[in-house]
Amino acid sequence: MSSSSLIGLSSTALYISFFIYLIAMIPLGLSVNSKKKMFSILGISLTWIGFILQLVYFITRWVAAGHAPVSNLYEFMTFFGIMLVGSFLIMYYLYHQTVIGLFALPIALLILGYANAFSKDVTPLIPALQSNWLTIHVLTVAFSSAILSISFVTAIIYLLKTVNPVQKSMKTFFLELVMYFMVIVVGFITVTSTFSATGYSKDLQFENRESKMEIYKYKLPAITVPKDSIVVLVEDNNVQEMVDKQNGLIEIPNAIDSLKLNTILWSFFVGTVLYILIRLLTRRTIISLLKPLTHKVNANSMDEITYRAVVIGFPLFALGGLIFAMIWAQFAWSRFWGWDPKEIWALITFLFYAAMLHLRFGKGWEGERTAWMAIIGFGIIIFNQVFVNLIISGLHSYA
Repeated sequence: MSSSSLIGLSSTALYISFFIYLIAMIPLGLSVNSKKKMFSILGISLTWIGFILQLVYFITRWVAAGHAPVSNLYEFMTFFGIMLVGSFLIMYYLYHQTVIGLFALPIALLILGYANAFSKDVTPLIPALQSNWLTIHVLTVAFSSAILSISFVTAIIYLLKTVNPVQKSMKTFFLELVMYFMVIVVGFITVTSTFSATGYSKDLQFENRESKMEIYKYKLPAITVPKDSIVVLVEDNNVQEMVDKQNGLIEIPNAIDSLKLNTILWSFFVGTVLYILIRLLTRRTIISLLKPLTHKVNANSMDEITYRAVVIGFPLFALGGLIFAMIWAQFAWSRFWGWDPKEIWALITFLFYAAMLHLRFGKGWEGERTAWMAIIGFGIIIFNQVFVNLIISGLHSYA
């Protein structure tokens, strides 16, 4: 089978798995408040089918590319989503809690939808990425991050169970704020998918901080644009002609990446509109809409799973995010540590979860304290794996 055929097969398998997970959420949701085992069996069976199809995607893309498909943001986030589902299945067979899947699958779908916004092209690896240690490092980080993300899922379930959404408090405010940010991700996926389907594209040429001409390819209508930029027609990576000088609403100094800022503004705008629509149509907060799904949940069980997920994920992250990463860095850049932004945030992630376990063991932090720390930890993971790559310039920016 040719490489193009394998790529087509891998993409098809991934798309089918996406829709199977959507279907699986129905029986999983019904199983939460039902005594009938068939809903649980059906939901888990569908989840297994989707997971197997994701593995088909991963293996066929690996064969087609000739290297592990974790070398760019699309591939990494897709694998992260696969491992999140796999982590749920592991936890299910340990604790038999289908409610975890009901909350984990939507997050996995958001991750897959987010990955879909980036280039899916299979490209040759740059020299820094041509190492088996890179594969070991990234696969371990993705798997450990997925297990740690299960602690976020169970922490959300725990708080939905224990927090009264009607009572106004800091707990309800921050828990609803977490839900708001989840809707922002939906907004990002919605707006990028919509304009991608329409084929929208605009090229802006401007003079960057190094006094060199640079081109930004906008996939969303321009709200923010580089100062003194012009719209140009680009063919075969060459500027053919100037089209228009009027190109956006707000000019941004070239010290700020206006292209990334434009995407962030669109995501928050669309996500906020979606959130307001949900509130207006239901006249309820999102946490009050989700709380009925936790009526039969045992809060102590969720607290235990949150802790166990961190106990499993933390040492794996230490291996993948620090030790294996330093070995790869030595091969790629001839030094174990260089205070690159990605390295710094990996260290911050390690220290945070180390502190979390210390407080659990030494200070008896359980229940809500553990839940809130698991949520913060997930935020650190997402910031490290997404925003550091997109916004902060460093040696990992190729991702």
